[in-house]
Amino acid sequence: MYAKPNCPTLLKIFLVLIIVIELIAIGFLVVKKAGAFEGESASDREASQVVEPAVEPEAEDSAGTEKPVAAGAEPVTITVSFAGDCILGTDADHENGRSFNRRWEEEGDATYFLRNVADLFGADDLTVVNLAGVLTDGGERADKEFAFRGSPEYAKILSSGSVEAASLANNNSHDYGNESYDDTIAALDAEGVAAFGLDRIEYRDIKGVKVALIGVNALDDSADYVATMTNDIATARSEKAQLVLVYFCWGEEYDYDPSTDQVVAGHAAIDAGADLVVGASSHVIQGWELYQGRYIVYSLGNFCYGGNTNPSDKDCLIFQQTFTVTDGEVLKDENANFIACSVSSDEAVNNYQPTPAEGDEKARIDAKVQEAAERVAQITAA
Repeated sequence: MYAKPNCPTLLKIFLVLIIVIELIAIGFLVVKKAGAFEGESASDREASQVVEPAVEPEAEDSAGTEKPVAAGAEPVTITVSFAGDCILGTDADHENGRSFNRRWEEEGDATYFLRNVADLFGADDLTVVNLAGVLTDGGERADKEFAFRGSPEYAKILSSGSVEAASLANNNSHDYGNESYDDTIAALDAEGVAAFGLDRIEYRDIKGVKVALIGVNALDDSADYVATMTNDIATARSEKAQLVLVYFCWGEEYDYDPSTDQVVAGHAAIDAGADLVVGASSHVIQGWELYQGRYIVYSLGNFCYGGNTNPSDKDCLIFQQTFTVTDGEVLKDENANFIACSVSSDEAVNNYQPTPAEGDEKARIDAKVQEAAERVAQITAA
């Protein structure tokens, strides 16, 4: 008799066979994958793995809002020194045995003249003077009371004394005609000294900060010098100058206080965007003020001055300021120094060797400067 197959038994056998086949397949794949890694280094295997980049946590402000971390630029400090009138030469109508030219011949050394201030100037980032008179061997003397001329070789006096720039915006820059002005610029250029003023704005890169030097002759007959100056400041700012320094030729000769015109022009310069205003040409020290957080130094007096063999007032100043620039902005601070000096290292005569004052002389000049500043405060408050 024919027996029927047991269906549950057959089903169990079929399921066991499927499981066995699957186990054999899995074992084959494992062996194959292991063989694929044979001959690879540990670093190769690591490189084959995908690693997600780490994400830095974001900073939170005081309100708890997340914002990106941004490191500000490091502050930059720039120290600038300004000295007063330099006449490197003499007036041919007043030549004598004690003139500047005679001293040059006697010394035979350009370093003689600024020897006592060269280290001070060498330690700063920029030194600026007012160069009154021309450096030329040619030209015709202008029809005026005083006209000053020196040899183009005298430009070495400035370069050897670590002077980097000279303003020509004054009433002596054309003493021997237009050609003498051009000759002066050429003589300075040959010594690496920048000439600025009148139609020339000097731009310098100092520690990555763009500095503009602007010279203003307020002694000419033009009533437009304030407008020209403010336009120059606007031009410098449009050229991305971060530090704007303005040097004035102004003031009444031998007047120890600034005039109303000086105060108005100085304030206009700061209002227009200047970071510092200094002046010379009164031949004596005048006071100073802080206006809108910026210095206005009205007169530094003479300096290396060939215009007089024995001036009655030999006092003068070097004004030195250290500017701090952060993120392109010049901070307003009072980090400045008024360095008392004499135009001569010889009390009896002018030997054309400006020298820092010491001891009682320094104290006397310091007091003189402070008194002058107090008078300026009274003038501007009136």
